[in-house]
Amino acid sequence: MRTGVWLVGARGSVAVTSIVGASALRAGLAEPIGCVTEHPALRGAALPGFGDLVFGGHDVATTGLLKRAEALAAAGVVPGPLVAALHGELSTVDEEVRPLPHAETQAAAAAAIAADLTAFRERHGLERVVVVNVASTEPAPAPHPAHADLAALERAMQTPEVVLPPSALVAYAALRAGCPYVDFTPSTGARLPALHELALAQRLPYAGHDGKTGETLLKAVLAPMFAMRRLAVRSWSGINLLGGGDGATLADPGANAAKSASKQRVLGETLGYVPDGHTRIEYVPDIGDFKTAWDLITFAGFLGTPMRMEFTWHGCDSALAAPLVLDLVRLVAAAHRSGHAGPLPQLAFFFKDPLGEVDHGLAAQFEALVEFAASLQ
Repeated sequence: MRTGVWLVGARGSVAVTSIVGASALRAGLAEPIGCVTEHPALRGAALPGFGDLVFGGHDVATTGLLKRAEALAAAGVVPGPLVAALHGELSTVDEEVRPLPHAETQAAAAAAIAADLTAFRERHGLERVVVVNVASTEPAPAPHPAHADLAALERAMQTPEVVLPPSALVAYAALRAGCPYVDFTPSTGARLPALHELALAQRLPYAGHDGKTGETLLKAVLAPMFAMRRLAVRSWSGINLLGGGDGATLADPGANAAKSASKQRVLGETLGYVPDGHTRIEYVPDIGDFKTAWDLITFAGFLGTPMRMEFTWHGCDSALAAPLVLDLVRLVAAAHRSGHAGPLPQLAFFFKDPLGEVDHGLAAQFEALVEFAASLQ
């Protein structure tokens, strides 16, 4: 089951950590710590093995994968000796990273992206290619009439007008090339009605949005606790401090707003109401690829007795995200092989802002994931 993994943002921290991790697992140099698909309830023959994954991707950055991996090692994100041992593998993958095509129309750009995907699949004799967006977060786009209808979208894409945000353009190209699509960011991706129509027509699954790696992961555990205990949450406020490329991107107000909205959805969906408070994201360059989240929760108990809870989460974003990227590739590839098409709400466990009407409690999401994995052939 040789499976292609095409990473959009292939030279970013999450992508490089994913590539280093998969290469280390294939070589027997690391254990699959953090890989959900290696849980006994999920492990199965339907999933491609880590050794079956072949990597390529697009990126606007020109710094090679080996240099990026060495920088991550220097920052304490990945082990330095591991990067040294995988020098050859990283150099080989780097040969499969392409610049994002530019063209006069979005139709032409999409055709060039699709051609890269098709050539990659044929060059390596792959059964399928899963495209994963791990690029920088985009601001939410303004609605466009063509977003609702595939035929109208494709006509508009023939003009010089910019119709699709970059993530949606890549999603369109992936689906046209016959590739399942995963959006690990809060960007638009395949979320538009026209792209849903295309995915169904092409019999392709897609998944998203915004990988759940830190503070929101804890919200998905704690919010159901408050709901089940019938404790009234009065406010829930959080401050997220992060550096690295993701932090720099989120210094932009539009991208910051898109990310913050994604992080807050779990509270309203789980509690049944939205408590006071907001999530703030601040860029702190000095902490690099690491992040700190501090949350304050105020709540009322029996007879209105006021109480509070605080937690602090320190984590390495790339090391938390990378195994989930590998999990999603394995699951989406198996879903495609099993004939699934359209959105995969069964993968809500992995996302802050999952597709479809789903339970936002982590335990319920894990149960749905286990049931889904068992159904794959």
